[in-house]
Amino acid sequence: MMNQNVNSPQFFLTAPSPCPYLEGESERKVFTHLVGGKAPALNDLLTQGGFRRSQNIAYRPACEACRACVSVRILASEFQPTRSMRRNRAANTDVVATEYHAEPSSEQYKLFRRYLDDRHQRGGMADMSIGDYAMMVEDSHVDTRIIEYRIKTEGDGLLEVPAGELIGVALTDYMSDGLSMVYSFYKPEETGRSLGTYMILDHIARTQALGLPHVYLGYWVKGSRKMEYKTRFQPQEHLRAQGWQRFAP
Repeated sequence: MMNQNVNSPQFFLTAPSPCPYLEGESERKVFTHLVGGKAPALNDLLTQGGFRRSQNIAYRPACEACRACVSVRILASEFQPTRSMRRNRAANTDVVATEYHAEPSSEQYKLFRRYLDDRHQRGGMADMSIGDYAMMVEDSHVDTRIIEYRIKTEGDGLLEVPAGELIGVALTDYMSDGLSMVYSFYKPEETGRSLGTYMILDHIARTQALGLPHVYLGYWVKGSRKMEYKTRFQPQEHLRAQGWQRFAP
């Protein structure tokens, strides 16, 4: 590991590799380590500058001939749900969300594997073991939480820990200006619930309750069907060369 501070982080560049979003393109990333007592402040600064966190690494695309990846953040303080989003909330009134310190469990990993095997069989995370999953959750020097989403069952509210079926998990960083959704996954068979949408709506509500302005969603790639859902949450800003700018779909 290397010593660094907010004012002088050391950055490195990866070798080119195939782009996971655009066929025929290659990607490179610039990255730095998030370690030590200054990691939370550095993570805030870099996330606001278009970086994402993975374990103790902050990275962003640095492709020579492509600028398709665009950082997205929802303006939570101005957000108003659409009619379909209100229906989504109504369809999930039997879901209870509980926040914990970032600690992995075998139950989470089983759901994680079901999600990957259904949605991302060929992705870079497809071969992750339970040890790899534990590192993804635990290896953080910033304020990271796990939010579990369960089906509400009889006795919830009386028990210290909800006992219902685990159907969704979000790994989330708490920052000075909002929440950053690092990674989320859910039970793929629950298609009628649109759990991905529901978890974003829950993060918007949490951000509003904290009186903070932003929910960071990571990167949006125009033309990528995997990314289309991100632009539905309006108003939002995209990070351009001129800084954060409002985006109208």
